[in-house]
Amino acid sequence: MKSLEHEVNVEPSNRVEIDCNKDMYTFEEFVDIIRELRSEHGCPWDREQTHESLRECMLEECYEAIDAINKNDLENLKEELGDVLLQVALHTVIAEETNEFTMDQVTTDISKKMIHRHPHIFSDVNVENSGEVLRNWEAIKEKEKKEETVSDGMLRVAEALPALIRATKIQKKAAKVGVEGEDTRTVINLLKTSINEIEKQSTIGNSSHIEEEIGKTLFLITDLSRKLGVNAENSLTNATDKFINRFIGVERLAEGEGKHLKDMSIDEQTALWGRVIKNIF
Repeated sequence: MKSLEHEVNVEPSNRVEIDCNKDMYTFEEFVDIIRELRSEHGCPWDREQTHESLRECMLEECYEAIDAINKNDLENLKEELGDVLLQVALHTVIAEETNEFTMDQVTTDISKKMIHRHPHIFSDVNVENSGEVLRNWEAIKEKEKKEETVSDGMLRVAEALPALIRATKIQKKAAKVGVEGEDTRTVINLLKTSINEIEKQSTIGNSSHIEEEIGKTLFLITDLSRKLGVNAENSLTNATDKFINRFIGVERLAEGEGKHLKDMSIDEQTALWGRVIKNIF
């Protein structure tokens, strides 16, 4: 982290007067607020932040925005998009201070990208449907990134992506050149074999082999999901939500009997799970 003594490129004479009583603020006024927070007159916490220290914040705010979308909570989405925008502004103002890049350069680059990748809107390319739009987008992107091979494209897939999403992207890139891997039935059989191997290794206690087999199993499940037209990430999210809802039901049943789950036997807990699954309350 940067220390509080870190000098920023804002001279007192260049300070922008912030009107704290407005009903509405423009984007530029918002960025000026962030610049003030980062200035020598600003907030100690904001001044300490770096690109690295804000990584987790960026992820958290993006996930919270997605959560609002999933819940169709538009009021919360408005707030969460503001939090995402805050992260963009913070990173950009930090970059401005060391002359790395400016907000105008950020908006210029994304504007040029949108124009270049939409030739059917801003040029004379004709498309029939959204599928053609996506194919054109990928082709233009490959030229921009100078991806000469599929491997180049795979290496450019962000390693920080959630593992299931990253695996799906890699599998899709392989499938584009006909490397589709096994058919659905074979993948299912491979999954059975992998699970059997996990069971075998668990009795031996070989943790490194168990980790390898679990990784292989997850990759196969992701591949199977893709082949069946199912989003693996969404499937796991839905399964987790279902588990939470059922757990809530089990806990309530236990409380109704004046008990705590941790004090109940496995058989007693299993009986409660069965009642919840069958909706017997």
